[in-house]
Amino acid sequence: MKNPLSLQSKLNGKLLLLMPLLCFIFTAASAQQATISGKVLETADKPMGYANVLLLHAADSSLVKGTLSDESGAFLFEGIAVGRYKVVASMVGFGKSKPVEANVSSEAEALKLNPIMMSQSATALKEVVIEAQKPLIEQHLDKTVLNVENSIVSAGNTALEVLEKAPGVVIDQNDNISMRGRQGVIVMVDGKQVPMSGAELANMLRGMSASSVEKIELITNPSAKYDAAGNSGIIDIRLKRDKSLGTNGTFNASYGQGRFAKSNQGVQLNHRTKKFNLFGSYNYVLRKDFNDLDIYRRFLDENGSFIGAYDQQNRFDFTLNNHTGRVGADYFLSPKTVLGVIASGFVSDLDRGTNNRSSVINAAGVPESSFITTADVEHGRRNQAYNFNLKHTIDSVGREITADVDYIAYRNTDVQNFITNYYNLSNEQIRSPYLLYGTLDGELTIKSARADYRQPLAAIGGNFEAGVKSSLVTADNNLAFFDRSNGGNVPDTDKSNHFLYDENINAAYVNANKKWTKAGLQLGLRLENTIAKGRQVVGDDGFKRNYTQLFPSAAVNYSLSKKHDLGMSVSRRINRPSYNQLNPFKNFLDPSTYAAGNPALKPELSYSFELTHTFDQRFITKLSYSHTTDVMVNVLSPDPNAEKLVVQTFRNLATLDYYGLTLTAPFSIGNWFNSVNNGTFYYGHYKGFLAGTDLSNGRPTFNFNSNNTIKLPNNWSAELVGVYRSREVYGFLEVDPIWFMSAGVQKQFWDRKASVKLNVSDIFFTNKANGYTALARYEENFYQRRDTQVATLSFNYRFGQAQSGPSRRRTGSAEEETRRAN
Repeated sequence: MKNPLSLQSKLNGKLLLLMPLLCFIFTAASAQQATISGKVLETADKPMGYANVLLLHAADSSLVKGTLSDESGAFLFEGIAVGRYKVVASMVGFGKSKPVEANVSSEAEALKLNPIMMSQSATALKEVVIEAQKPLIEQHLDKTVLNVENSIVSAGNTALEVLEKAPGVVIDQNDNISMRGRQGVIVMVDGKQVPMSGAELANMLRGMSASSVEKIELITNPSAKYDAAGNSGIIDIRLKRDKSLGTNGTFNASYGQGRFAKSNQGVQLNHRTKKFNLFGSYNYVLRKDFNDLDIYRRFLDENGSFIGAYDQQNRFDFTLNNHTGRVGADYFLSPKTVLGVIASGFVSDLDRGTNNRSSVINAAGVPESSFITTADVEHGRRNQAYNFNLKHTIDSVGREITADVDYIAYRNTDVQNFITNYYNLSNEQIRSPYLLYGTLDGELTIKSARADYRQPLAAIGGNFEAGVKSSLVTADNNLAFFDRSNGGNVPDTDKSNHFLYDENINAAYVNANKKWTKAGLQLGLRLENTIAKGRQVVGDDGFKRNYTQLFPSAAVNYSLSKKHDLGMSVSRRINRPSYNQLNPFKNFLDPSTYAAGNPALKPELSYSFELTHTFDQRFITKLSYSHTTDVMVNVLSPDPNAEKLVVQTFRNLATLDYYGLTLTAPFSIGNWFNSVNNGTFYYGHYKGFLAGTDLSNGRPTFNFNSNNTIKLPNNWSAELVGVYRSREVYGFLEVDPIWFMSAGVQKQFWDRKASVKLNVSDIFFTNKANGYTALARYEENFYQRRDTQVATLSFNYRFGQAQSGPSRRRTGSAEEETRRAN
């Protein structure tokens, strides 16, 4: 079979020639860029080291940048745009300094301020900037930011439930995540891609408390600095980490009641001195959920004539126990060098009970028998991850080097018991019960290292970045099934398998940008080489792949006037199959259904274009287009080797052409009401030939998300979220419209250090999925309900000192590999 990912010699050869030219253009000059510097003094002759220094817009005191003064009291802000600013400094035990004006009149100005004098004071710091609350949703040219810690309706929820309310994000009935109508999304936690997909990823996010999340970034067109994976964008979940000096922490607890109970508890701690920053967190989630899924399956012959059906009612009950921990330290070796280490992990146990009732319907459309499958499945997940990092600032110009080494280990254990009984119409058993027992032992290790270099290009008012990365992945999954119908343990070789997988990805990138008075330009190029091999031990079948790809990216923005800004970005990206999607063994669901991996599954490649217009720094319009080849879609189709048996697997379609229009319209009434409204219109057209079916399918779709916050007297506030999604198409699947609403209230007390929140999600219990799948020889209708209508009461308490300071957050080097671990 010809590999479509072989080197595109002509295109790549031309692009390779551009790399040295790109480096030359953006490293050719050296002159001073706009900077603001100064000193913080305790007395006229005594400098104050490690003071918190903030650069604010003069007009509204909004934060531009923050830093700490070094041991000599000196501070420096680089890359500052022309404008009016003010600088303030603060330190525990000292009063807030008087604001110092800083007017930058040109891009090349090096502004040095008079010394900032501090004086001791017993008065608690009360800066406008610190008390000001970020809006729930922030729109930027390249991303949308959802500030989860400010959300009332997110309190007590899980990260998955928060994602479902995010603008443009959809989670389907199979727990697949899409953004603005496109699947192939990369999900990251603190810059590290999550090693899971589908139901595995959803279960991990269900075990993550929203109270541990600071914000969620939705990045639609990433630069070359990011891994090339994720052709529809990146969802980066940023966890809370206290930025304050001294000892600080947060405690949270919540209880929710839907059909079943749910609870979240967690604590975050941070201790920061001049030389050390120690931090840690622990979260525990206990949830019970249900998933009711009704399916009507119709089987057709080669002429399209009806030959039989299954009418099925599936009930799944879940009990999730999840422990998540994280501990780390930063050591400030000098004002220019920081060393860091982070250790994290989770222990998750998910017990799933299944009750499947299926009525067998003959070719005449008459029920003739039935079967009932009950199952008890125990999923155990153990993860440990270690990150070692270094950041070194080479000189005062701003040149810096960062490096990361990561080691991640995952351990999966599953125990599965299935019992199927067969009945006639009189409810009498017509054959002996079928007993199936299975175990899965899986291990995955990821070793990754990267190094990045950044240099300001003072002469042209820009920056240059370059980096390299290498990762090694090994996976070992052993699935064994045994037929216990006759009282013994008879190996079922048709369902059992042992799959081994090894992968090595090596990458390098260059990224450069320049800013003018009204315009900005960013160019990037990433090179990735992938070497992979997989072996199915049973049958000794396998595959090998070795391909190299170039991934260019470019972005430009231009300020037409004070009210109008334009931005444009283009990129080429890849979405590699997850390791489970490549794994060829069969996963038994019931006698009529099994899931299987596909070792022939190829990565999908996309070219994306986006045009952005911003009016009055608030109203944002985005026009998008992308062309994707070898589109990976989840397909339900009849097994060609068995009668009335359905196979669920990922396969490659030929192409997907996507056209999108996104509108963001915030508005406010006084200072008590704020509303952010996001609408996405898109059309995705799928083309290809699969399972004997020629597909050319697409339809216009509209998604709407409205987030509204109300400030009430006496430290009360309220929030209302509404979501509407019109009929959508994903390959062979069509999903009916969905709408739901969530609301909550909050009361702050104890000098705003504590809060109590009460919210109700899916108030009218309308978040239910109806869908339809049609192929040449198979049709299916489904109706799904989950435990989405939940009332939650939560408590949050912040303790410690309240002085803000800049934090150092590490992302690690294993982002893309960890997402694909399952």
